[in-house]
Amino acid sequence: MDEIILVLTNLPDRASAQRVADAAIESRAAACVNILAECNSVYRWQGKIETASEVPLLIKATRAAYPRLEAIIRAHHPYELPEIIAVPLVTGFPGYLQWVAQETQASGKQE
Repeated sequence: MDEIILVLTNLPDRASAQRVADAAIESRAAACVNILAECNSVYRWQGKIETASEVPLLIKATRAAYPRLEAIIRAHHPYELPEIIAVPLVTGFPGYLQWVAQETQASGKQE
């Protein structure tokens, strides 16, 4: 079974988060996307401390699907430099992990 990963990204609003989630699922680049409640992010950007309201996404995918998923996030993300972080999963419920692997198999469609 391919390595399962958790991909994290933040979007500026719920509508853009929904667009990323829909595109990731439709293309089979992700098995499941959780759109979380809005949060506040504090970061340094271009020499200034910024605060922004963002909508976090938790995306379950495989390492093999990651390039497709990253391309989708970048294509639909409005930020100049989007946060896209992939974390390997050490373990999990085997049936769920198998489902993630099955749902992210390439469908033959081009992104």
